[in-house]
Amino acid sequence: MPPLLQNITVELDVPMQTRDGVTLRANVYRPAGDGRWPVLLMRLPYGKDFMLGGALLDPVQAARRGYVVIVQDTRGCGTSEGVWYPVAHEGQDGVDTVEWAARLPYSDGQVGMYGASYFGFTQWAAAINKPAALKALVPFETWRDPFHGQSARGGATELGIGASWHLGMGLNVLMRRYAGDPMALAQALGEFAQEMDRLGTAGYWSLPLNDFAPLRRQDVAPAFFETNGTPMNGISESVRAADIAAGQLGLQIPTYNIGGWYDIFLGDTIANYLTMRRQGAPAKLLIGPWSHSELGGRVGERNFGYAAQSGFINLQTDLLGLQLRWFDHWLKGIDTGLLAEAPVKIFVMGINTWRDEAEWPLARARNVPYYLHEGGRLSPELPWDEAPDVYMYDPEDPVPTRGGATLMTPEYPAGPYDQRSIEARPDVLVFTSDVLGEDLEVTGPIEVHLWAISSAPDTDFVARLTDVFPDDSSICLTDGIVRARYRNFAQGEVPSLLQPGQPYHFVIDLWATSNVFLAGHRIRLQITSSNFPRWDRNQNTGHPIGADAEMAVAWQTILHDVEHASCVVLPVVAV
Repeated sequence: MPPLLQNITVELDVPMQTRDGVTLRANVYRPAGDGRWPVLLMRLPYGKDFMLGGALLDPVQAARRGYVVIVQDTRGCGTSEGVWYPVAHEGQDGVDTVEWAARLPYSDGQVGMYGASYFGFTQWAAAINKPAALKALVPFETWRDPFHGQSARGGATELGIGASWHLGMGLNVLMRRYAGDPMALAQALGEFAQEMDRLGTAGYWSLPLNDFAPLRRQDVAPAFFETNGTPMNGISESVRAADIAAGQLGLQIPTYNIGGWYDIFLGDTIANYLTMRRQGAPAKLLIGPWSHSELGGRVGERNFGYAAQSGFINLQTDLLGLQLRWFDHWLKGIDTGLLAEAPVKIFVMGINTWRDEAEWPLARARNVPYYLHEGGRLSPELPWDEAPDVYMYDPEDPVPTRGGATLMTPEYPAGPYDQRSIEARPDVLVFTSDVLGEDLEVTGPIEVHLWAISSAPDTDFVARLTDVFPDDSSICLTDGIVRARYRNFAQGEVPSLLQPGQPYHFVIDLWATSNVFLAGHRIRLQITSSNFPRWDRNQNTGHPIGADAEMAVAWQTILHDVEHASCVVLPVVAV
């Protein structure tokens, strides 16, 4: 690694003008003195001066290693001009910023981009427009398809993240709206704080969704009403702008994709990697045991150990060092040895160790169905003529969110949490394996094939995989949902309601995990019909999504017999 430079120059609020005349401002960190260096660019809507991205890549340290680091407020945020509207301008503005950065007198004309979540998206939004100067990306915990965990999942609205994020971004809107009226601003901020404080306890319950009261009252998030609650067959312009999947086709830019097993965007982090890899672009994937905001060794109720933390990955490196090795190769032409290493690095929970892999999914993994049986058994044995299980789903009393891959208000923390309080409910079915006599590793994508009958024309089914410890704690690993009317949407079918009383086959995508179920542990699958407020409640009426507040009770029958063999398919790896 090149020696550290001792002195850097910092310039604040450096302006650039977009093609439509809007001035965006950035803070610039660069080596002191004359010279030209490659540029690392991060574009974020949360305020460049607060440096939320500093934990991912310290701009001071990167500048001392011979980079120009530009941290820019996106349009309508921080000190940048224009009107804030999520995702709408990030492609155009991203290209303009890349080209501007390449022309700066201290730039050598090469640009890399980095950042997490929304500012992971700003990387892709620029990249799919193929600016010539953009040479490499490090997207961290970001989405690809808004219907795959950003706006919706399995047809259900991602209410938890959607409501809290849009409302939270309202602070920026209010600060600008009342900038010239201190008294009006003080009143608006007081009302905003109250709305934020009650979102987790009452606000999420507001109906109808298409007139979501916490955001209507504040009038700060028109995009929410385009993006959330929108039927998946009625795609809005906001949703279209957030979708970068089609633009990735044929793209050859090198990407280092980083995610977490409990991250809200895990599914698309993996999909981003696979897309680039399949079309021959240089790509790497790293997945830790992290949630969206917890990157240490302790996540949720589990301690994965010192080596699990992002600040000292496998006791060898940190996120700064990892990213600079990537950029040193692609922007400086330095052989860092990174490309000779395995393309995939994952943290295997249970045994709590990092492991390099040659591919994803693992070629050596065997897909083993574990079937649901009467009496709450889960077994590789096929079911016979077994009686079904029945429960009542009442949307006025939904199953509450407890842990998982979430990003919500503080009342609903993310990560691995004990599910016993959830499993004690009468509307949660629990299927559990025998005690394992030896370790069993599950690493890869997971699906549930569920045969079910509902009394309602539309309803939801939720599946959750847990690791049951010898003390009976049931720690969530991964989960998923399917909204009945969208059961075949991924196959291109038009959404359609159920015929009450008829059996249907539902496929529930649980994304992926890597966990060793240790000897003495058990494997458990939960089946229910809600996980609220992470996902919005299906009101069971079959009415247009989000249109009204009417609710109905649904009686759910889960089949597990010789003709309707419900199962979870686990990718089992020989230990």
